[in-house]
Amino acid sequence: KLSPLPKRAKRTYLAMDTDKEVIGYVIPDVTEEGINYVAMRNLFVREAREAMHVKVEKKTRTVHVRESAERLQLSKKWSEFRKKMNPDSLTHPPEFIVKPRGQTVWEGKTLKLHCTVAGWPKPRIAWYKNNVLIDAKRHPEKYTAESNYNMHSLEIKNCDFFDTAQYCVSALNVKGEYSSVATVVVKNGFCSEHGVTFETTIIDKFEVAFGSEGETLSLGCTVIIYPTVKKYQPEVVWYRDSVPLKPSKWVHTHWSGERATLTLIHLNKEDEGMYTMRVNTKSGFDTYSAYVFVRDADLEVEGVPVAPLDVRCHDANKDYVVVTWKQPAVEGSSAILGYYIDRCEVGTHHWAQCNESPVKYARFPVTGLVEGRSYVFRVRALNKAGVSRPSRVSEPVVAMDPSDRARLRAGPSAPWTGIIKFTEEDSTVGVVPGEPTDVVVTEATKSYVVLAWKPPGQRGHEGVMYYIEKCISGTDTWQRVNTGMPVKSPRFALFDLAEGKSYSFRVRCCNSAGVGEASVSTGEITVGDKLDLPSAPGNPVAIRNTDTSVVVSWGASKDVKHLVGYYIECSEVGTDAWVPCNNKPVKKTRFVCHGLTTGTNYVFRVKAVNAAGYSQSSPNSDAVVVQAAICECPHSVSPVLTLPVAFKPYSFPLLHPPSSLPGKPTGVTLLEAAKDYMVLAWTAPAKNGGADIRGYFVDYRTVKGDVVGKWHEMNHQALTTASYKVKNLKENVFYQFQVRAMNMAGVSKASLASAVLECKEWTITVPGAPVGLHVLEVRDTSVVVLWESPAFNGRTAVNGYYLDIKEASAGEKGWKAVHEKVNKLKYMKVTGLKAGASYVFRVRAQNLAGVGKPSAVLGPILAQTRPGTKEIYVDVDDDGVISMIFECSEMSEGSEFIWSKNYKAMTDTSRLTIVTEGGKSRAIFNSPSMEDLGTFSCMVTNTDGISSSYTLTEEGLKRLLDISHDHKFPVIPFKNEMAMELLEKGRVRFWTQVEKCTSACQVEYVFNDVIVTQGKKYTMNFNQSTGIIEMFMDSLEVTDEGTFTFNLVDGKAKGTTSLVLIGDGKTSNLQKKSEFERAEWVRKQGNKWILLFHYIGPHFVEYLGFTVTEECNVLLKCKIGNVKPETEITWSKDSIEIAEDDEDSQKIERKDSELTFNIGKISKSDAGIYEVFLRDDRGKDKSTFSLTDAGTVSLMNVVIKSTTSSSEIKVVSTEHGIILYSMVTYYNEELRVGWLHKDAKIAASERVKSGVTGEQLWLKINEPTEKDKGKYTMDIFDGKDGVKRVFDLSGKGEFDIYVLAHSCLSCLDRARVVGGLPDVVAIQEGKSLNLTGNVWGEPAPEVCWIKNDRELVSDERYKLKFEHGKFASITIATVTTADSGKYALVVKNKYGTEAGEFTVSVYNPDDEENKEGKKG
Repeated sequence: KLSPLPKRAKRTYLAMDTDKEVIGYVIPDVTEEGINYVAMRNLFVREAREAMHVKVEKKTRTVHVRESAERLQLSKKWSEFRKKMNPDSLTHPPEFIVKPRGQTVWEGKTLKLHCTVAGWPKPRIAWYKNNVLIDAKRHPEKYTAESNYNMHSLEIKNCDFFDTAQYCVSALNVKGEYSSVATVVVKNGFCSEHGVTFETTIIDKFEVAFGSEGETLSLGCTVIIYPTVKKYQPEVVWYRDSVPLKPSKWVHTHWSGERATLTLIHLNKEDEGMYTMRVNTKSGFDTYSAYVFVRDADLEVEGVPVAPLDVRCHDANKDYVVVTWKQPAVEGSSAILGYYIDRCEVGTHHWAQCNESPVKYARFPVTGLVEGRSYVFRVRALNKAGVSRPSRVSEPVVAMDPSDRARLRAGPSAPWTGIIKFTEEDSTVGVVPGEPTDVVVTEATKSYVVLAWKPPGQRGHEGVMYYIEKCISGTDTWQRVNTGMPVKSPRFALFDLAEGKSYSFRVRCCNSAGVGEASVSTGEITVGDKLDLPSAPGNPVAIRNTDTSVVVSWGASKDVKHLVGYYIECSEVGTDAWVPCNNKPVKKTRFVCHGLTTGTNYVFRVKAVNAAGYSQSSPNSDAVVVQAAICECPHSVSPVLTLPVAFKPYSFPLLHPPSSLPGKPTGVTLLEAAKDYMVLAWTAPAKNGGADIRGYFVDYRTVKGDVVGKWHEMNHQALTTASYKVKNLKENVFYQFQVRAMNMAGVSKASLASAVLECKEWTITVPGAPVGLHVLEVRDTSVVVLWESPAFNGRTAVNGYYLDIKEASAGEKGWKAVHEKVNKLKYMKVTGLKAGASYVFRVRAQNLAGVGKPSAVLGPILAQTRPGTKEIYVDVDDDGVISMIFECSEMSEGSEFIWSKNYKAMTDTSRLTIVTEGGKSRAIFNSPSMEDLGTFSCMVTNTDGISSSYTLTEEGLKRLLDISHDHKFPVIPFKNEMAMELLEKGRVRFWTQVEKCTSACQVEYVFNDVIVTQGKKYTMNFNQSTGIIEMFMDSLEVTDEGTFTFNLVDGKAKGTTSLVLIGDGKTSNLQKKSEFERAEWVRKQGNKWILLFHYIGPHFVEYLGFTVTEECNVLLKCKIGNVKPETEITWSKDSIEIAEDDEDSQKIERKDSELTFNIGKISKSDAGIYEVFLRDDRGKDKSTFSLTDAGTVSLMNVVIKSTTSSSEIKVVSTEHGIILYSMVTYYNEELRVGWLHKDAKIAASERVKSGVTGEQLWLKINEPTEKDKGKYTMDIFDGKDGVKRVFDLSGKGEFDIYVLAHSCLSCLDRARVVGGLPDVVAIQEGKSLNLTGNVWGEPAPEVCWIKNDRELVSDERYKLKFEHGKFASITIATVTTADSGKYALVVKNKYGTEAGEFTVSVYNPDDEENKEGKKG
């Protein structure tokens, strides 16, 4: 039986949200009708039919108008009825007509919350307290919930303090869910408003605790509440890392009425953190906190890693869940290779491993779960030593659809009050599901890729499952990934993909009816880790805290994604054993390391961690001795140990105060004031106690007239700057302030109290005074002054500063500005000081409103260079590493070199590497570039201001880079490059000479990239004392064309020299000469008979070659010897003998022993193989010259490049402009001639043209202008190389463009014969001849007539006239045969001379007839 054909899905009765998830039902069209529905419909239909029944009767106008109004009203009713019949109009979402209102009641009273809700179907109502569902049936003594029609209420009986909360009422039907919130406040009769205030005191506090995995740990405090009220108990809440703790199998809490206890069952590293107990009363709250450390349990196998922690489940679906965890603090004896994930079904004890190979990422998608079952997960770490213990198991997670999980979390459902009727589709008819949407890659690593998508809108009545397909980039083939079983969840993890390859993915839905269409492809996804390892944290700084703890702070990792936290490790100085200070990563960049040994030296380091793994460890901190920080308590008589940063109230008196405390700060001043805050500044103490100042603490007290209050601490964390914004002050109240400084030894005595200051709003528009003035680099004639921005900017931001100076002994009028223009930097180098003089300085800030008050005076500063002061210098070592070096000979204990750029702390550690050894610090440039330009300074702490700076400019950087390159890649210098010479016997010598080398210098001989060695063909020699390198060859053959190279290596230094022998005329001549010399030597070395036979017979003294004459003709020539008159000499071309009657035989000549063949102006038609044969009875010899196509072109190039082939460029003026031209001896049409002006190709136009006329190459410029000045180049290009001729039309001398232009104008004005004269005049004897020529010239030309080179004079025979300066005429009254000859009209003015020539022929008719008769 054939299965039914799939068809489109019918209209669904399921209500969908935007993600195509089912959220309820809608009412469909029904065939069954209720009684009320039928009655109402029939009523309206009957009324409509009666209205449509026509009665014929006579009506008045009044009746007609009334009936029209009734019909209109009836049509409106019908329209409303139609709307009501529409199912979509029957349902509508819940709507609060009356919302519940917030109330405040006294304790013990009863209150009622009311609301009115509309909607269809009738909404179900639920009440919540602080988002927790209220079950009134389970607590009838407390709550009563009522619902009458659309009115709902919640009654709260016997209200007490804990009933103070936010109450929410939720209304839900198929069209949606809506809620409204009301706040209830319950007051009691014992609150502070009625004179009773509860005071909380916490005693017997728990201290910092340490435990190990698997142990049980209890924390507790005693809480005293005063006054004591019968039956009143405070609320005690416990927190871990600011997260409230709920009782569970791992956490037990207890309150006995006086003591609060927290018990942690079976400790795990997840339990580590800051624990806080909060006691809530009706008058407020009080808290106490301490840290709990959880150490790893003892390892079963030495070297294995410890267990991971914090295993959690995310994105759970029907058969899929993502498991995440955190890496442990200790990797073991080797780095962690990966992790194994195990799962266990709840209710069983069978653990199954989820991944075959370990995964590196701390995140893994687990597939293959069974829908509806609950699972727990754990993780184990793996390294080379083995596998760790498993982590604590995760919270159980159910494999189910997220929408079902959301409905379960919504709480119990109210009973459904509507009636739903629909007709199901025929179950035998299947509907193929539609295509999924929004297919994306949510995770991508080199181990797996996770896909996610949204289910299709068209599913049919049954659920859908999914097939996933992949396609490798560059192909069109799609492969199904899960061929065995489709997946139920809209999530899927793909493993076993090739790292680095790109794939595309798509998804298909399926059910019993078939497989649907594929979704849209994801596009190409490259398999690889998308999350990088975090960068190393910044340098850690360790500060003393207590006898057993140290405060460590560090710089955050840069550009890190998804940071999990930091692990801190410590090590005793002198050992290599590193111990973790925390076993749970912390996200802050400050941590108190407890459990240290008193008096021991420790160093610390930090590493960051994210899902990708661990970062590199930070640099080690400076060593610190574990001792208590020391200060003088403001309210104690003797010095005590206090913890100003984090741990109060641990303090106890000391018998002997130390002597290494810093001095007192000075000059506490007010910089800015407002209604509720003031900004203070002060000057650092003159003595730092031998250690850097690490921070400041500010105390304050109120002043009312002559009555002063007690001192209170303002800040609990040390301030890093010498200014502070004191907040939360009261307006118009007077205060005093004092400041203390802190170093590693402790906290100093308080400064002198400031003046009495009133907290009130300032109206100043200009900025306040700059702060923190100090000097560096004090020299005899200069000093660098630095400062910080003012705390108060005024109405606009600060845009610059002015520095003032005066000699310390001068009065107030001695102040003068160091500079005129505003300085936008916060430092300045002052020069031009007098050596030995003392100076004081001050700084003023400027904004758009003006210049503010000057800062506190800095100084006096003595302008004197300390003896032994050294400056920063730059060094380039043998490896080319560029570094700046600063040396200090006055280092003391605790002194450090501090480098900065442009007098700011260097945050980018990638540019410089600082290496300090003893009294020398080296700042090494990692990759010198333009980013490193600026002023680098270095100061030494715990000294008397020892500092120096170095300014790196662009020019200096380029010079250093050149030196670095020379040091990195030293070059062996050559006295001369490789040369070649021809020796006797035809041998060839390649040689060069180096200037200097060591005995370790090695030479590599290379021909065409192939190393050659000594053998039959090559002989090498290297004389290290003279530096001469030689290579010999017995002969130079055609196969030896190529590149010969000598590669030299002398330690780090290298050198290379090459000689190229490829296809030029010189190379071929050398080859022929070598062959000739070799052949001659061979002939000379033959036996006597051969020698006698050879030298008796004719032979070639010089073989056939070529030369170019001055006329650019190509001659083939050779020399012959030992020839006799009867010796036969034969020429041939392409093996065809040139006979005596051939045209080419005229080109052959012989002069004595030299034979020549004049090819003439060579062209491609002359290509061929030319041979000369010598024969007689004594023997024969032959010489050949190959002139192939390529050889012809090369020979043409030689002709073109000859100095006589073209003349230098010349210039001539014409009436239209100027002409640049060059005369060539040889020109071929295949050659390309180009003209350039100022090295740019000249484009042809009407004004500028170029061409070739005969043997002249020319460039015509009509109407030249100023722009036509410059260098002109004529380039005769042969395809490979060419000849260039240059002419400079620069505007000097006779080639000045204006002179030439004037010459053009002169050509227009010069004397000319412009017309009127014929070329030949034939006239009969006895006739009269009259000729008139038109002439032109400015000024008017002089005119003369010439006959047969003799000037004619006007007489009776010749009448010569010149009229109007334009017309010259000659008249001969009666011509005779004697008047025949050559005549010319010559005109002349200052611009030139011109002649108009013509011929006169006089004939006699009788003589002509006689001549014809004789012929007849």
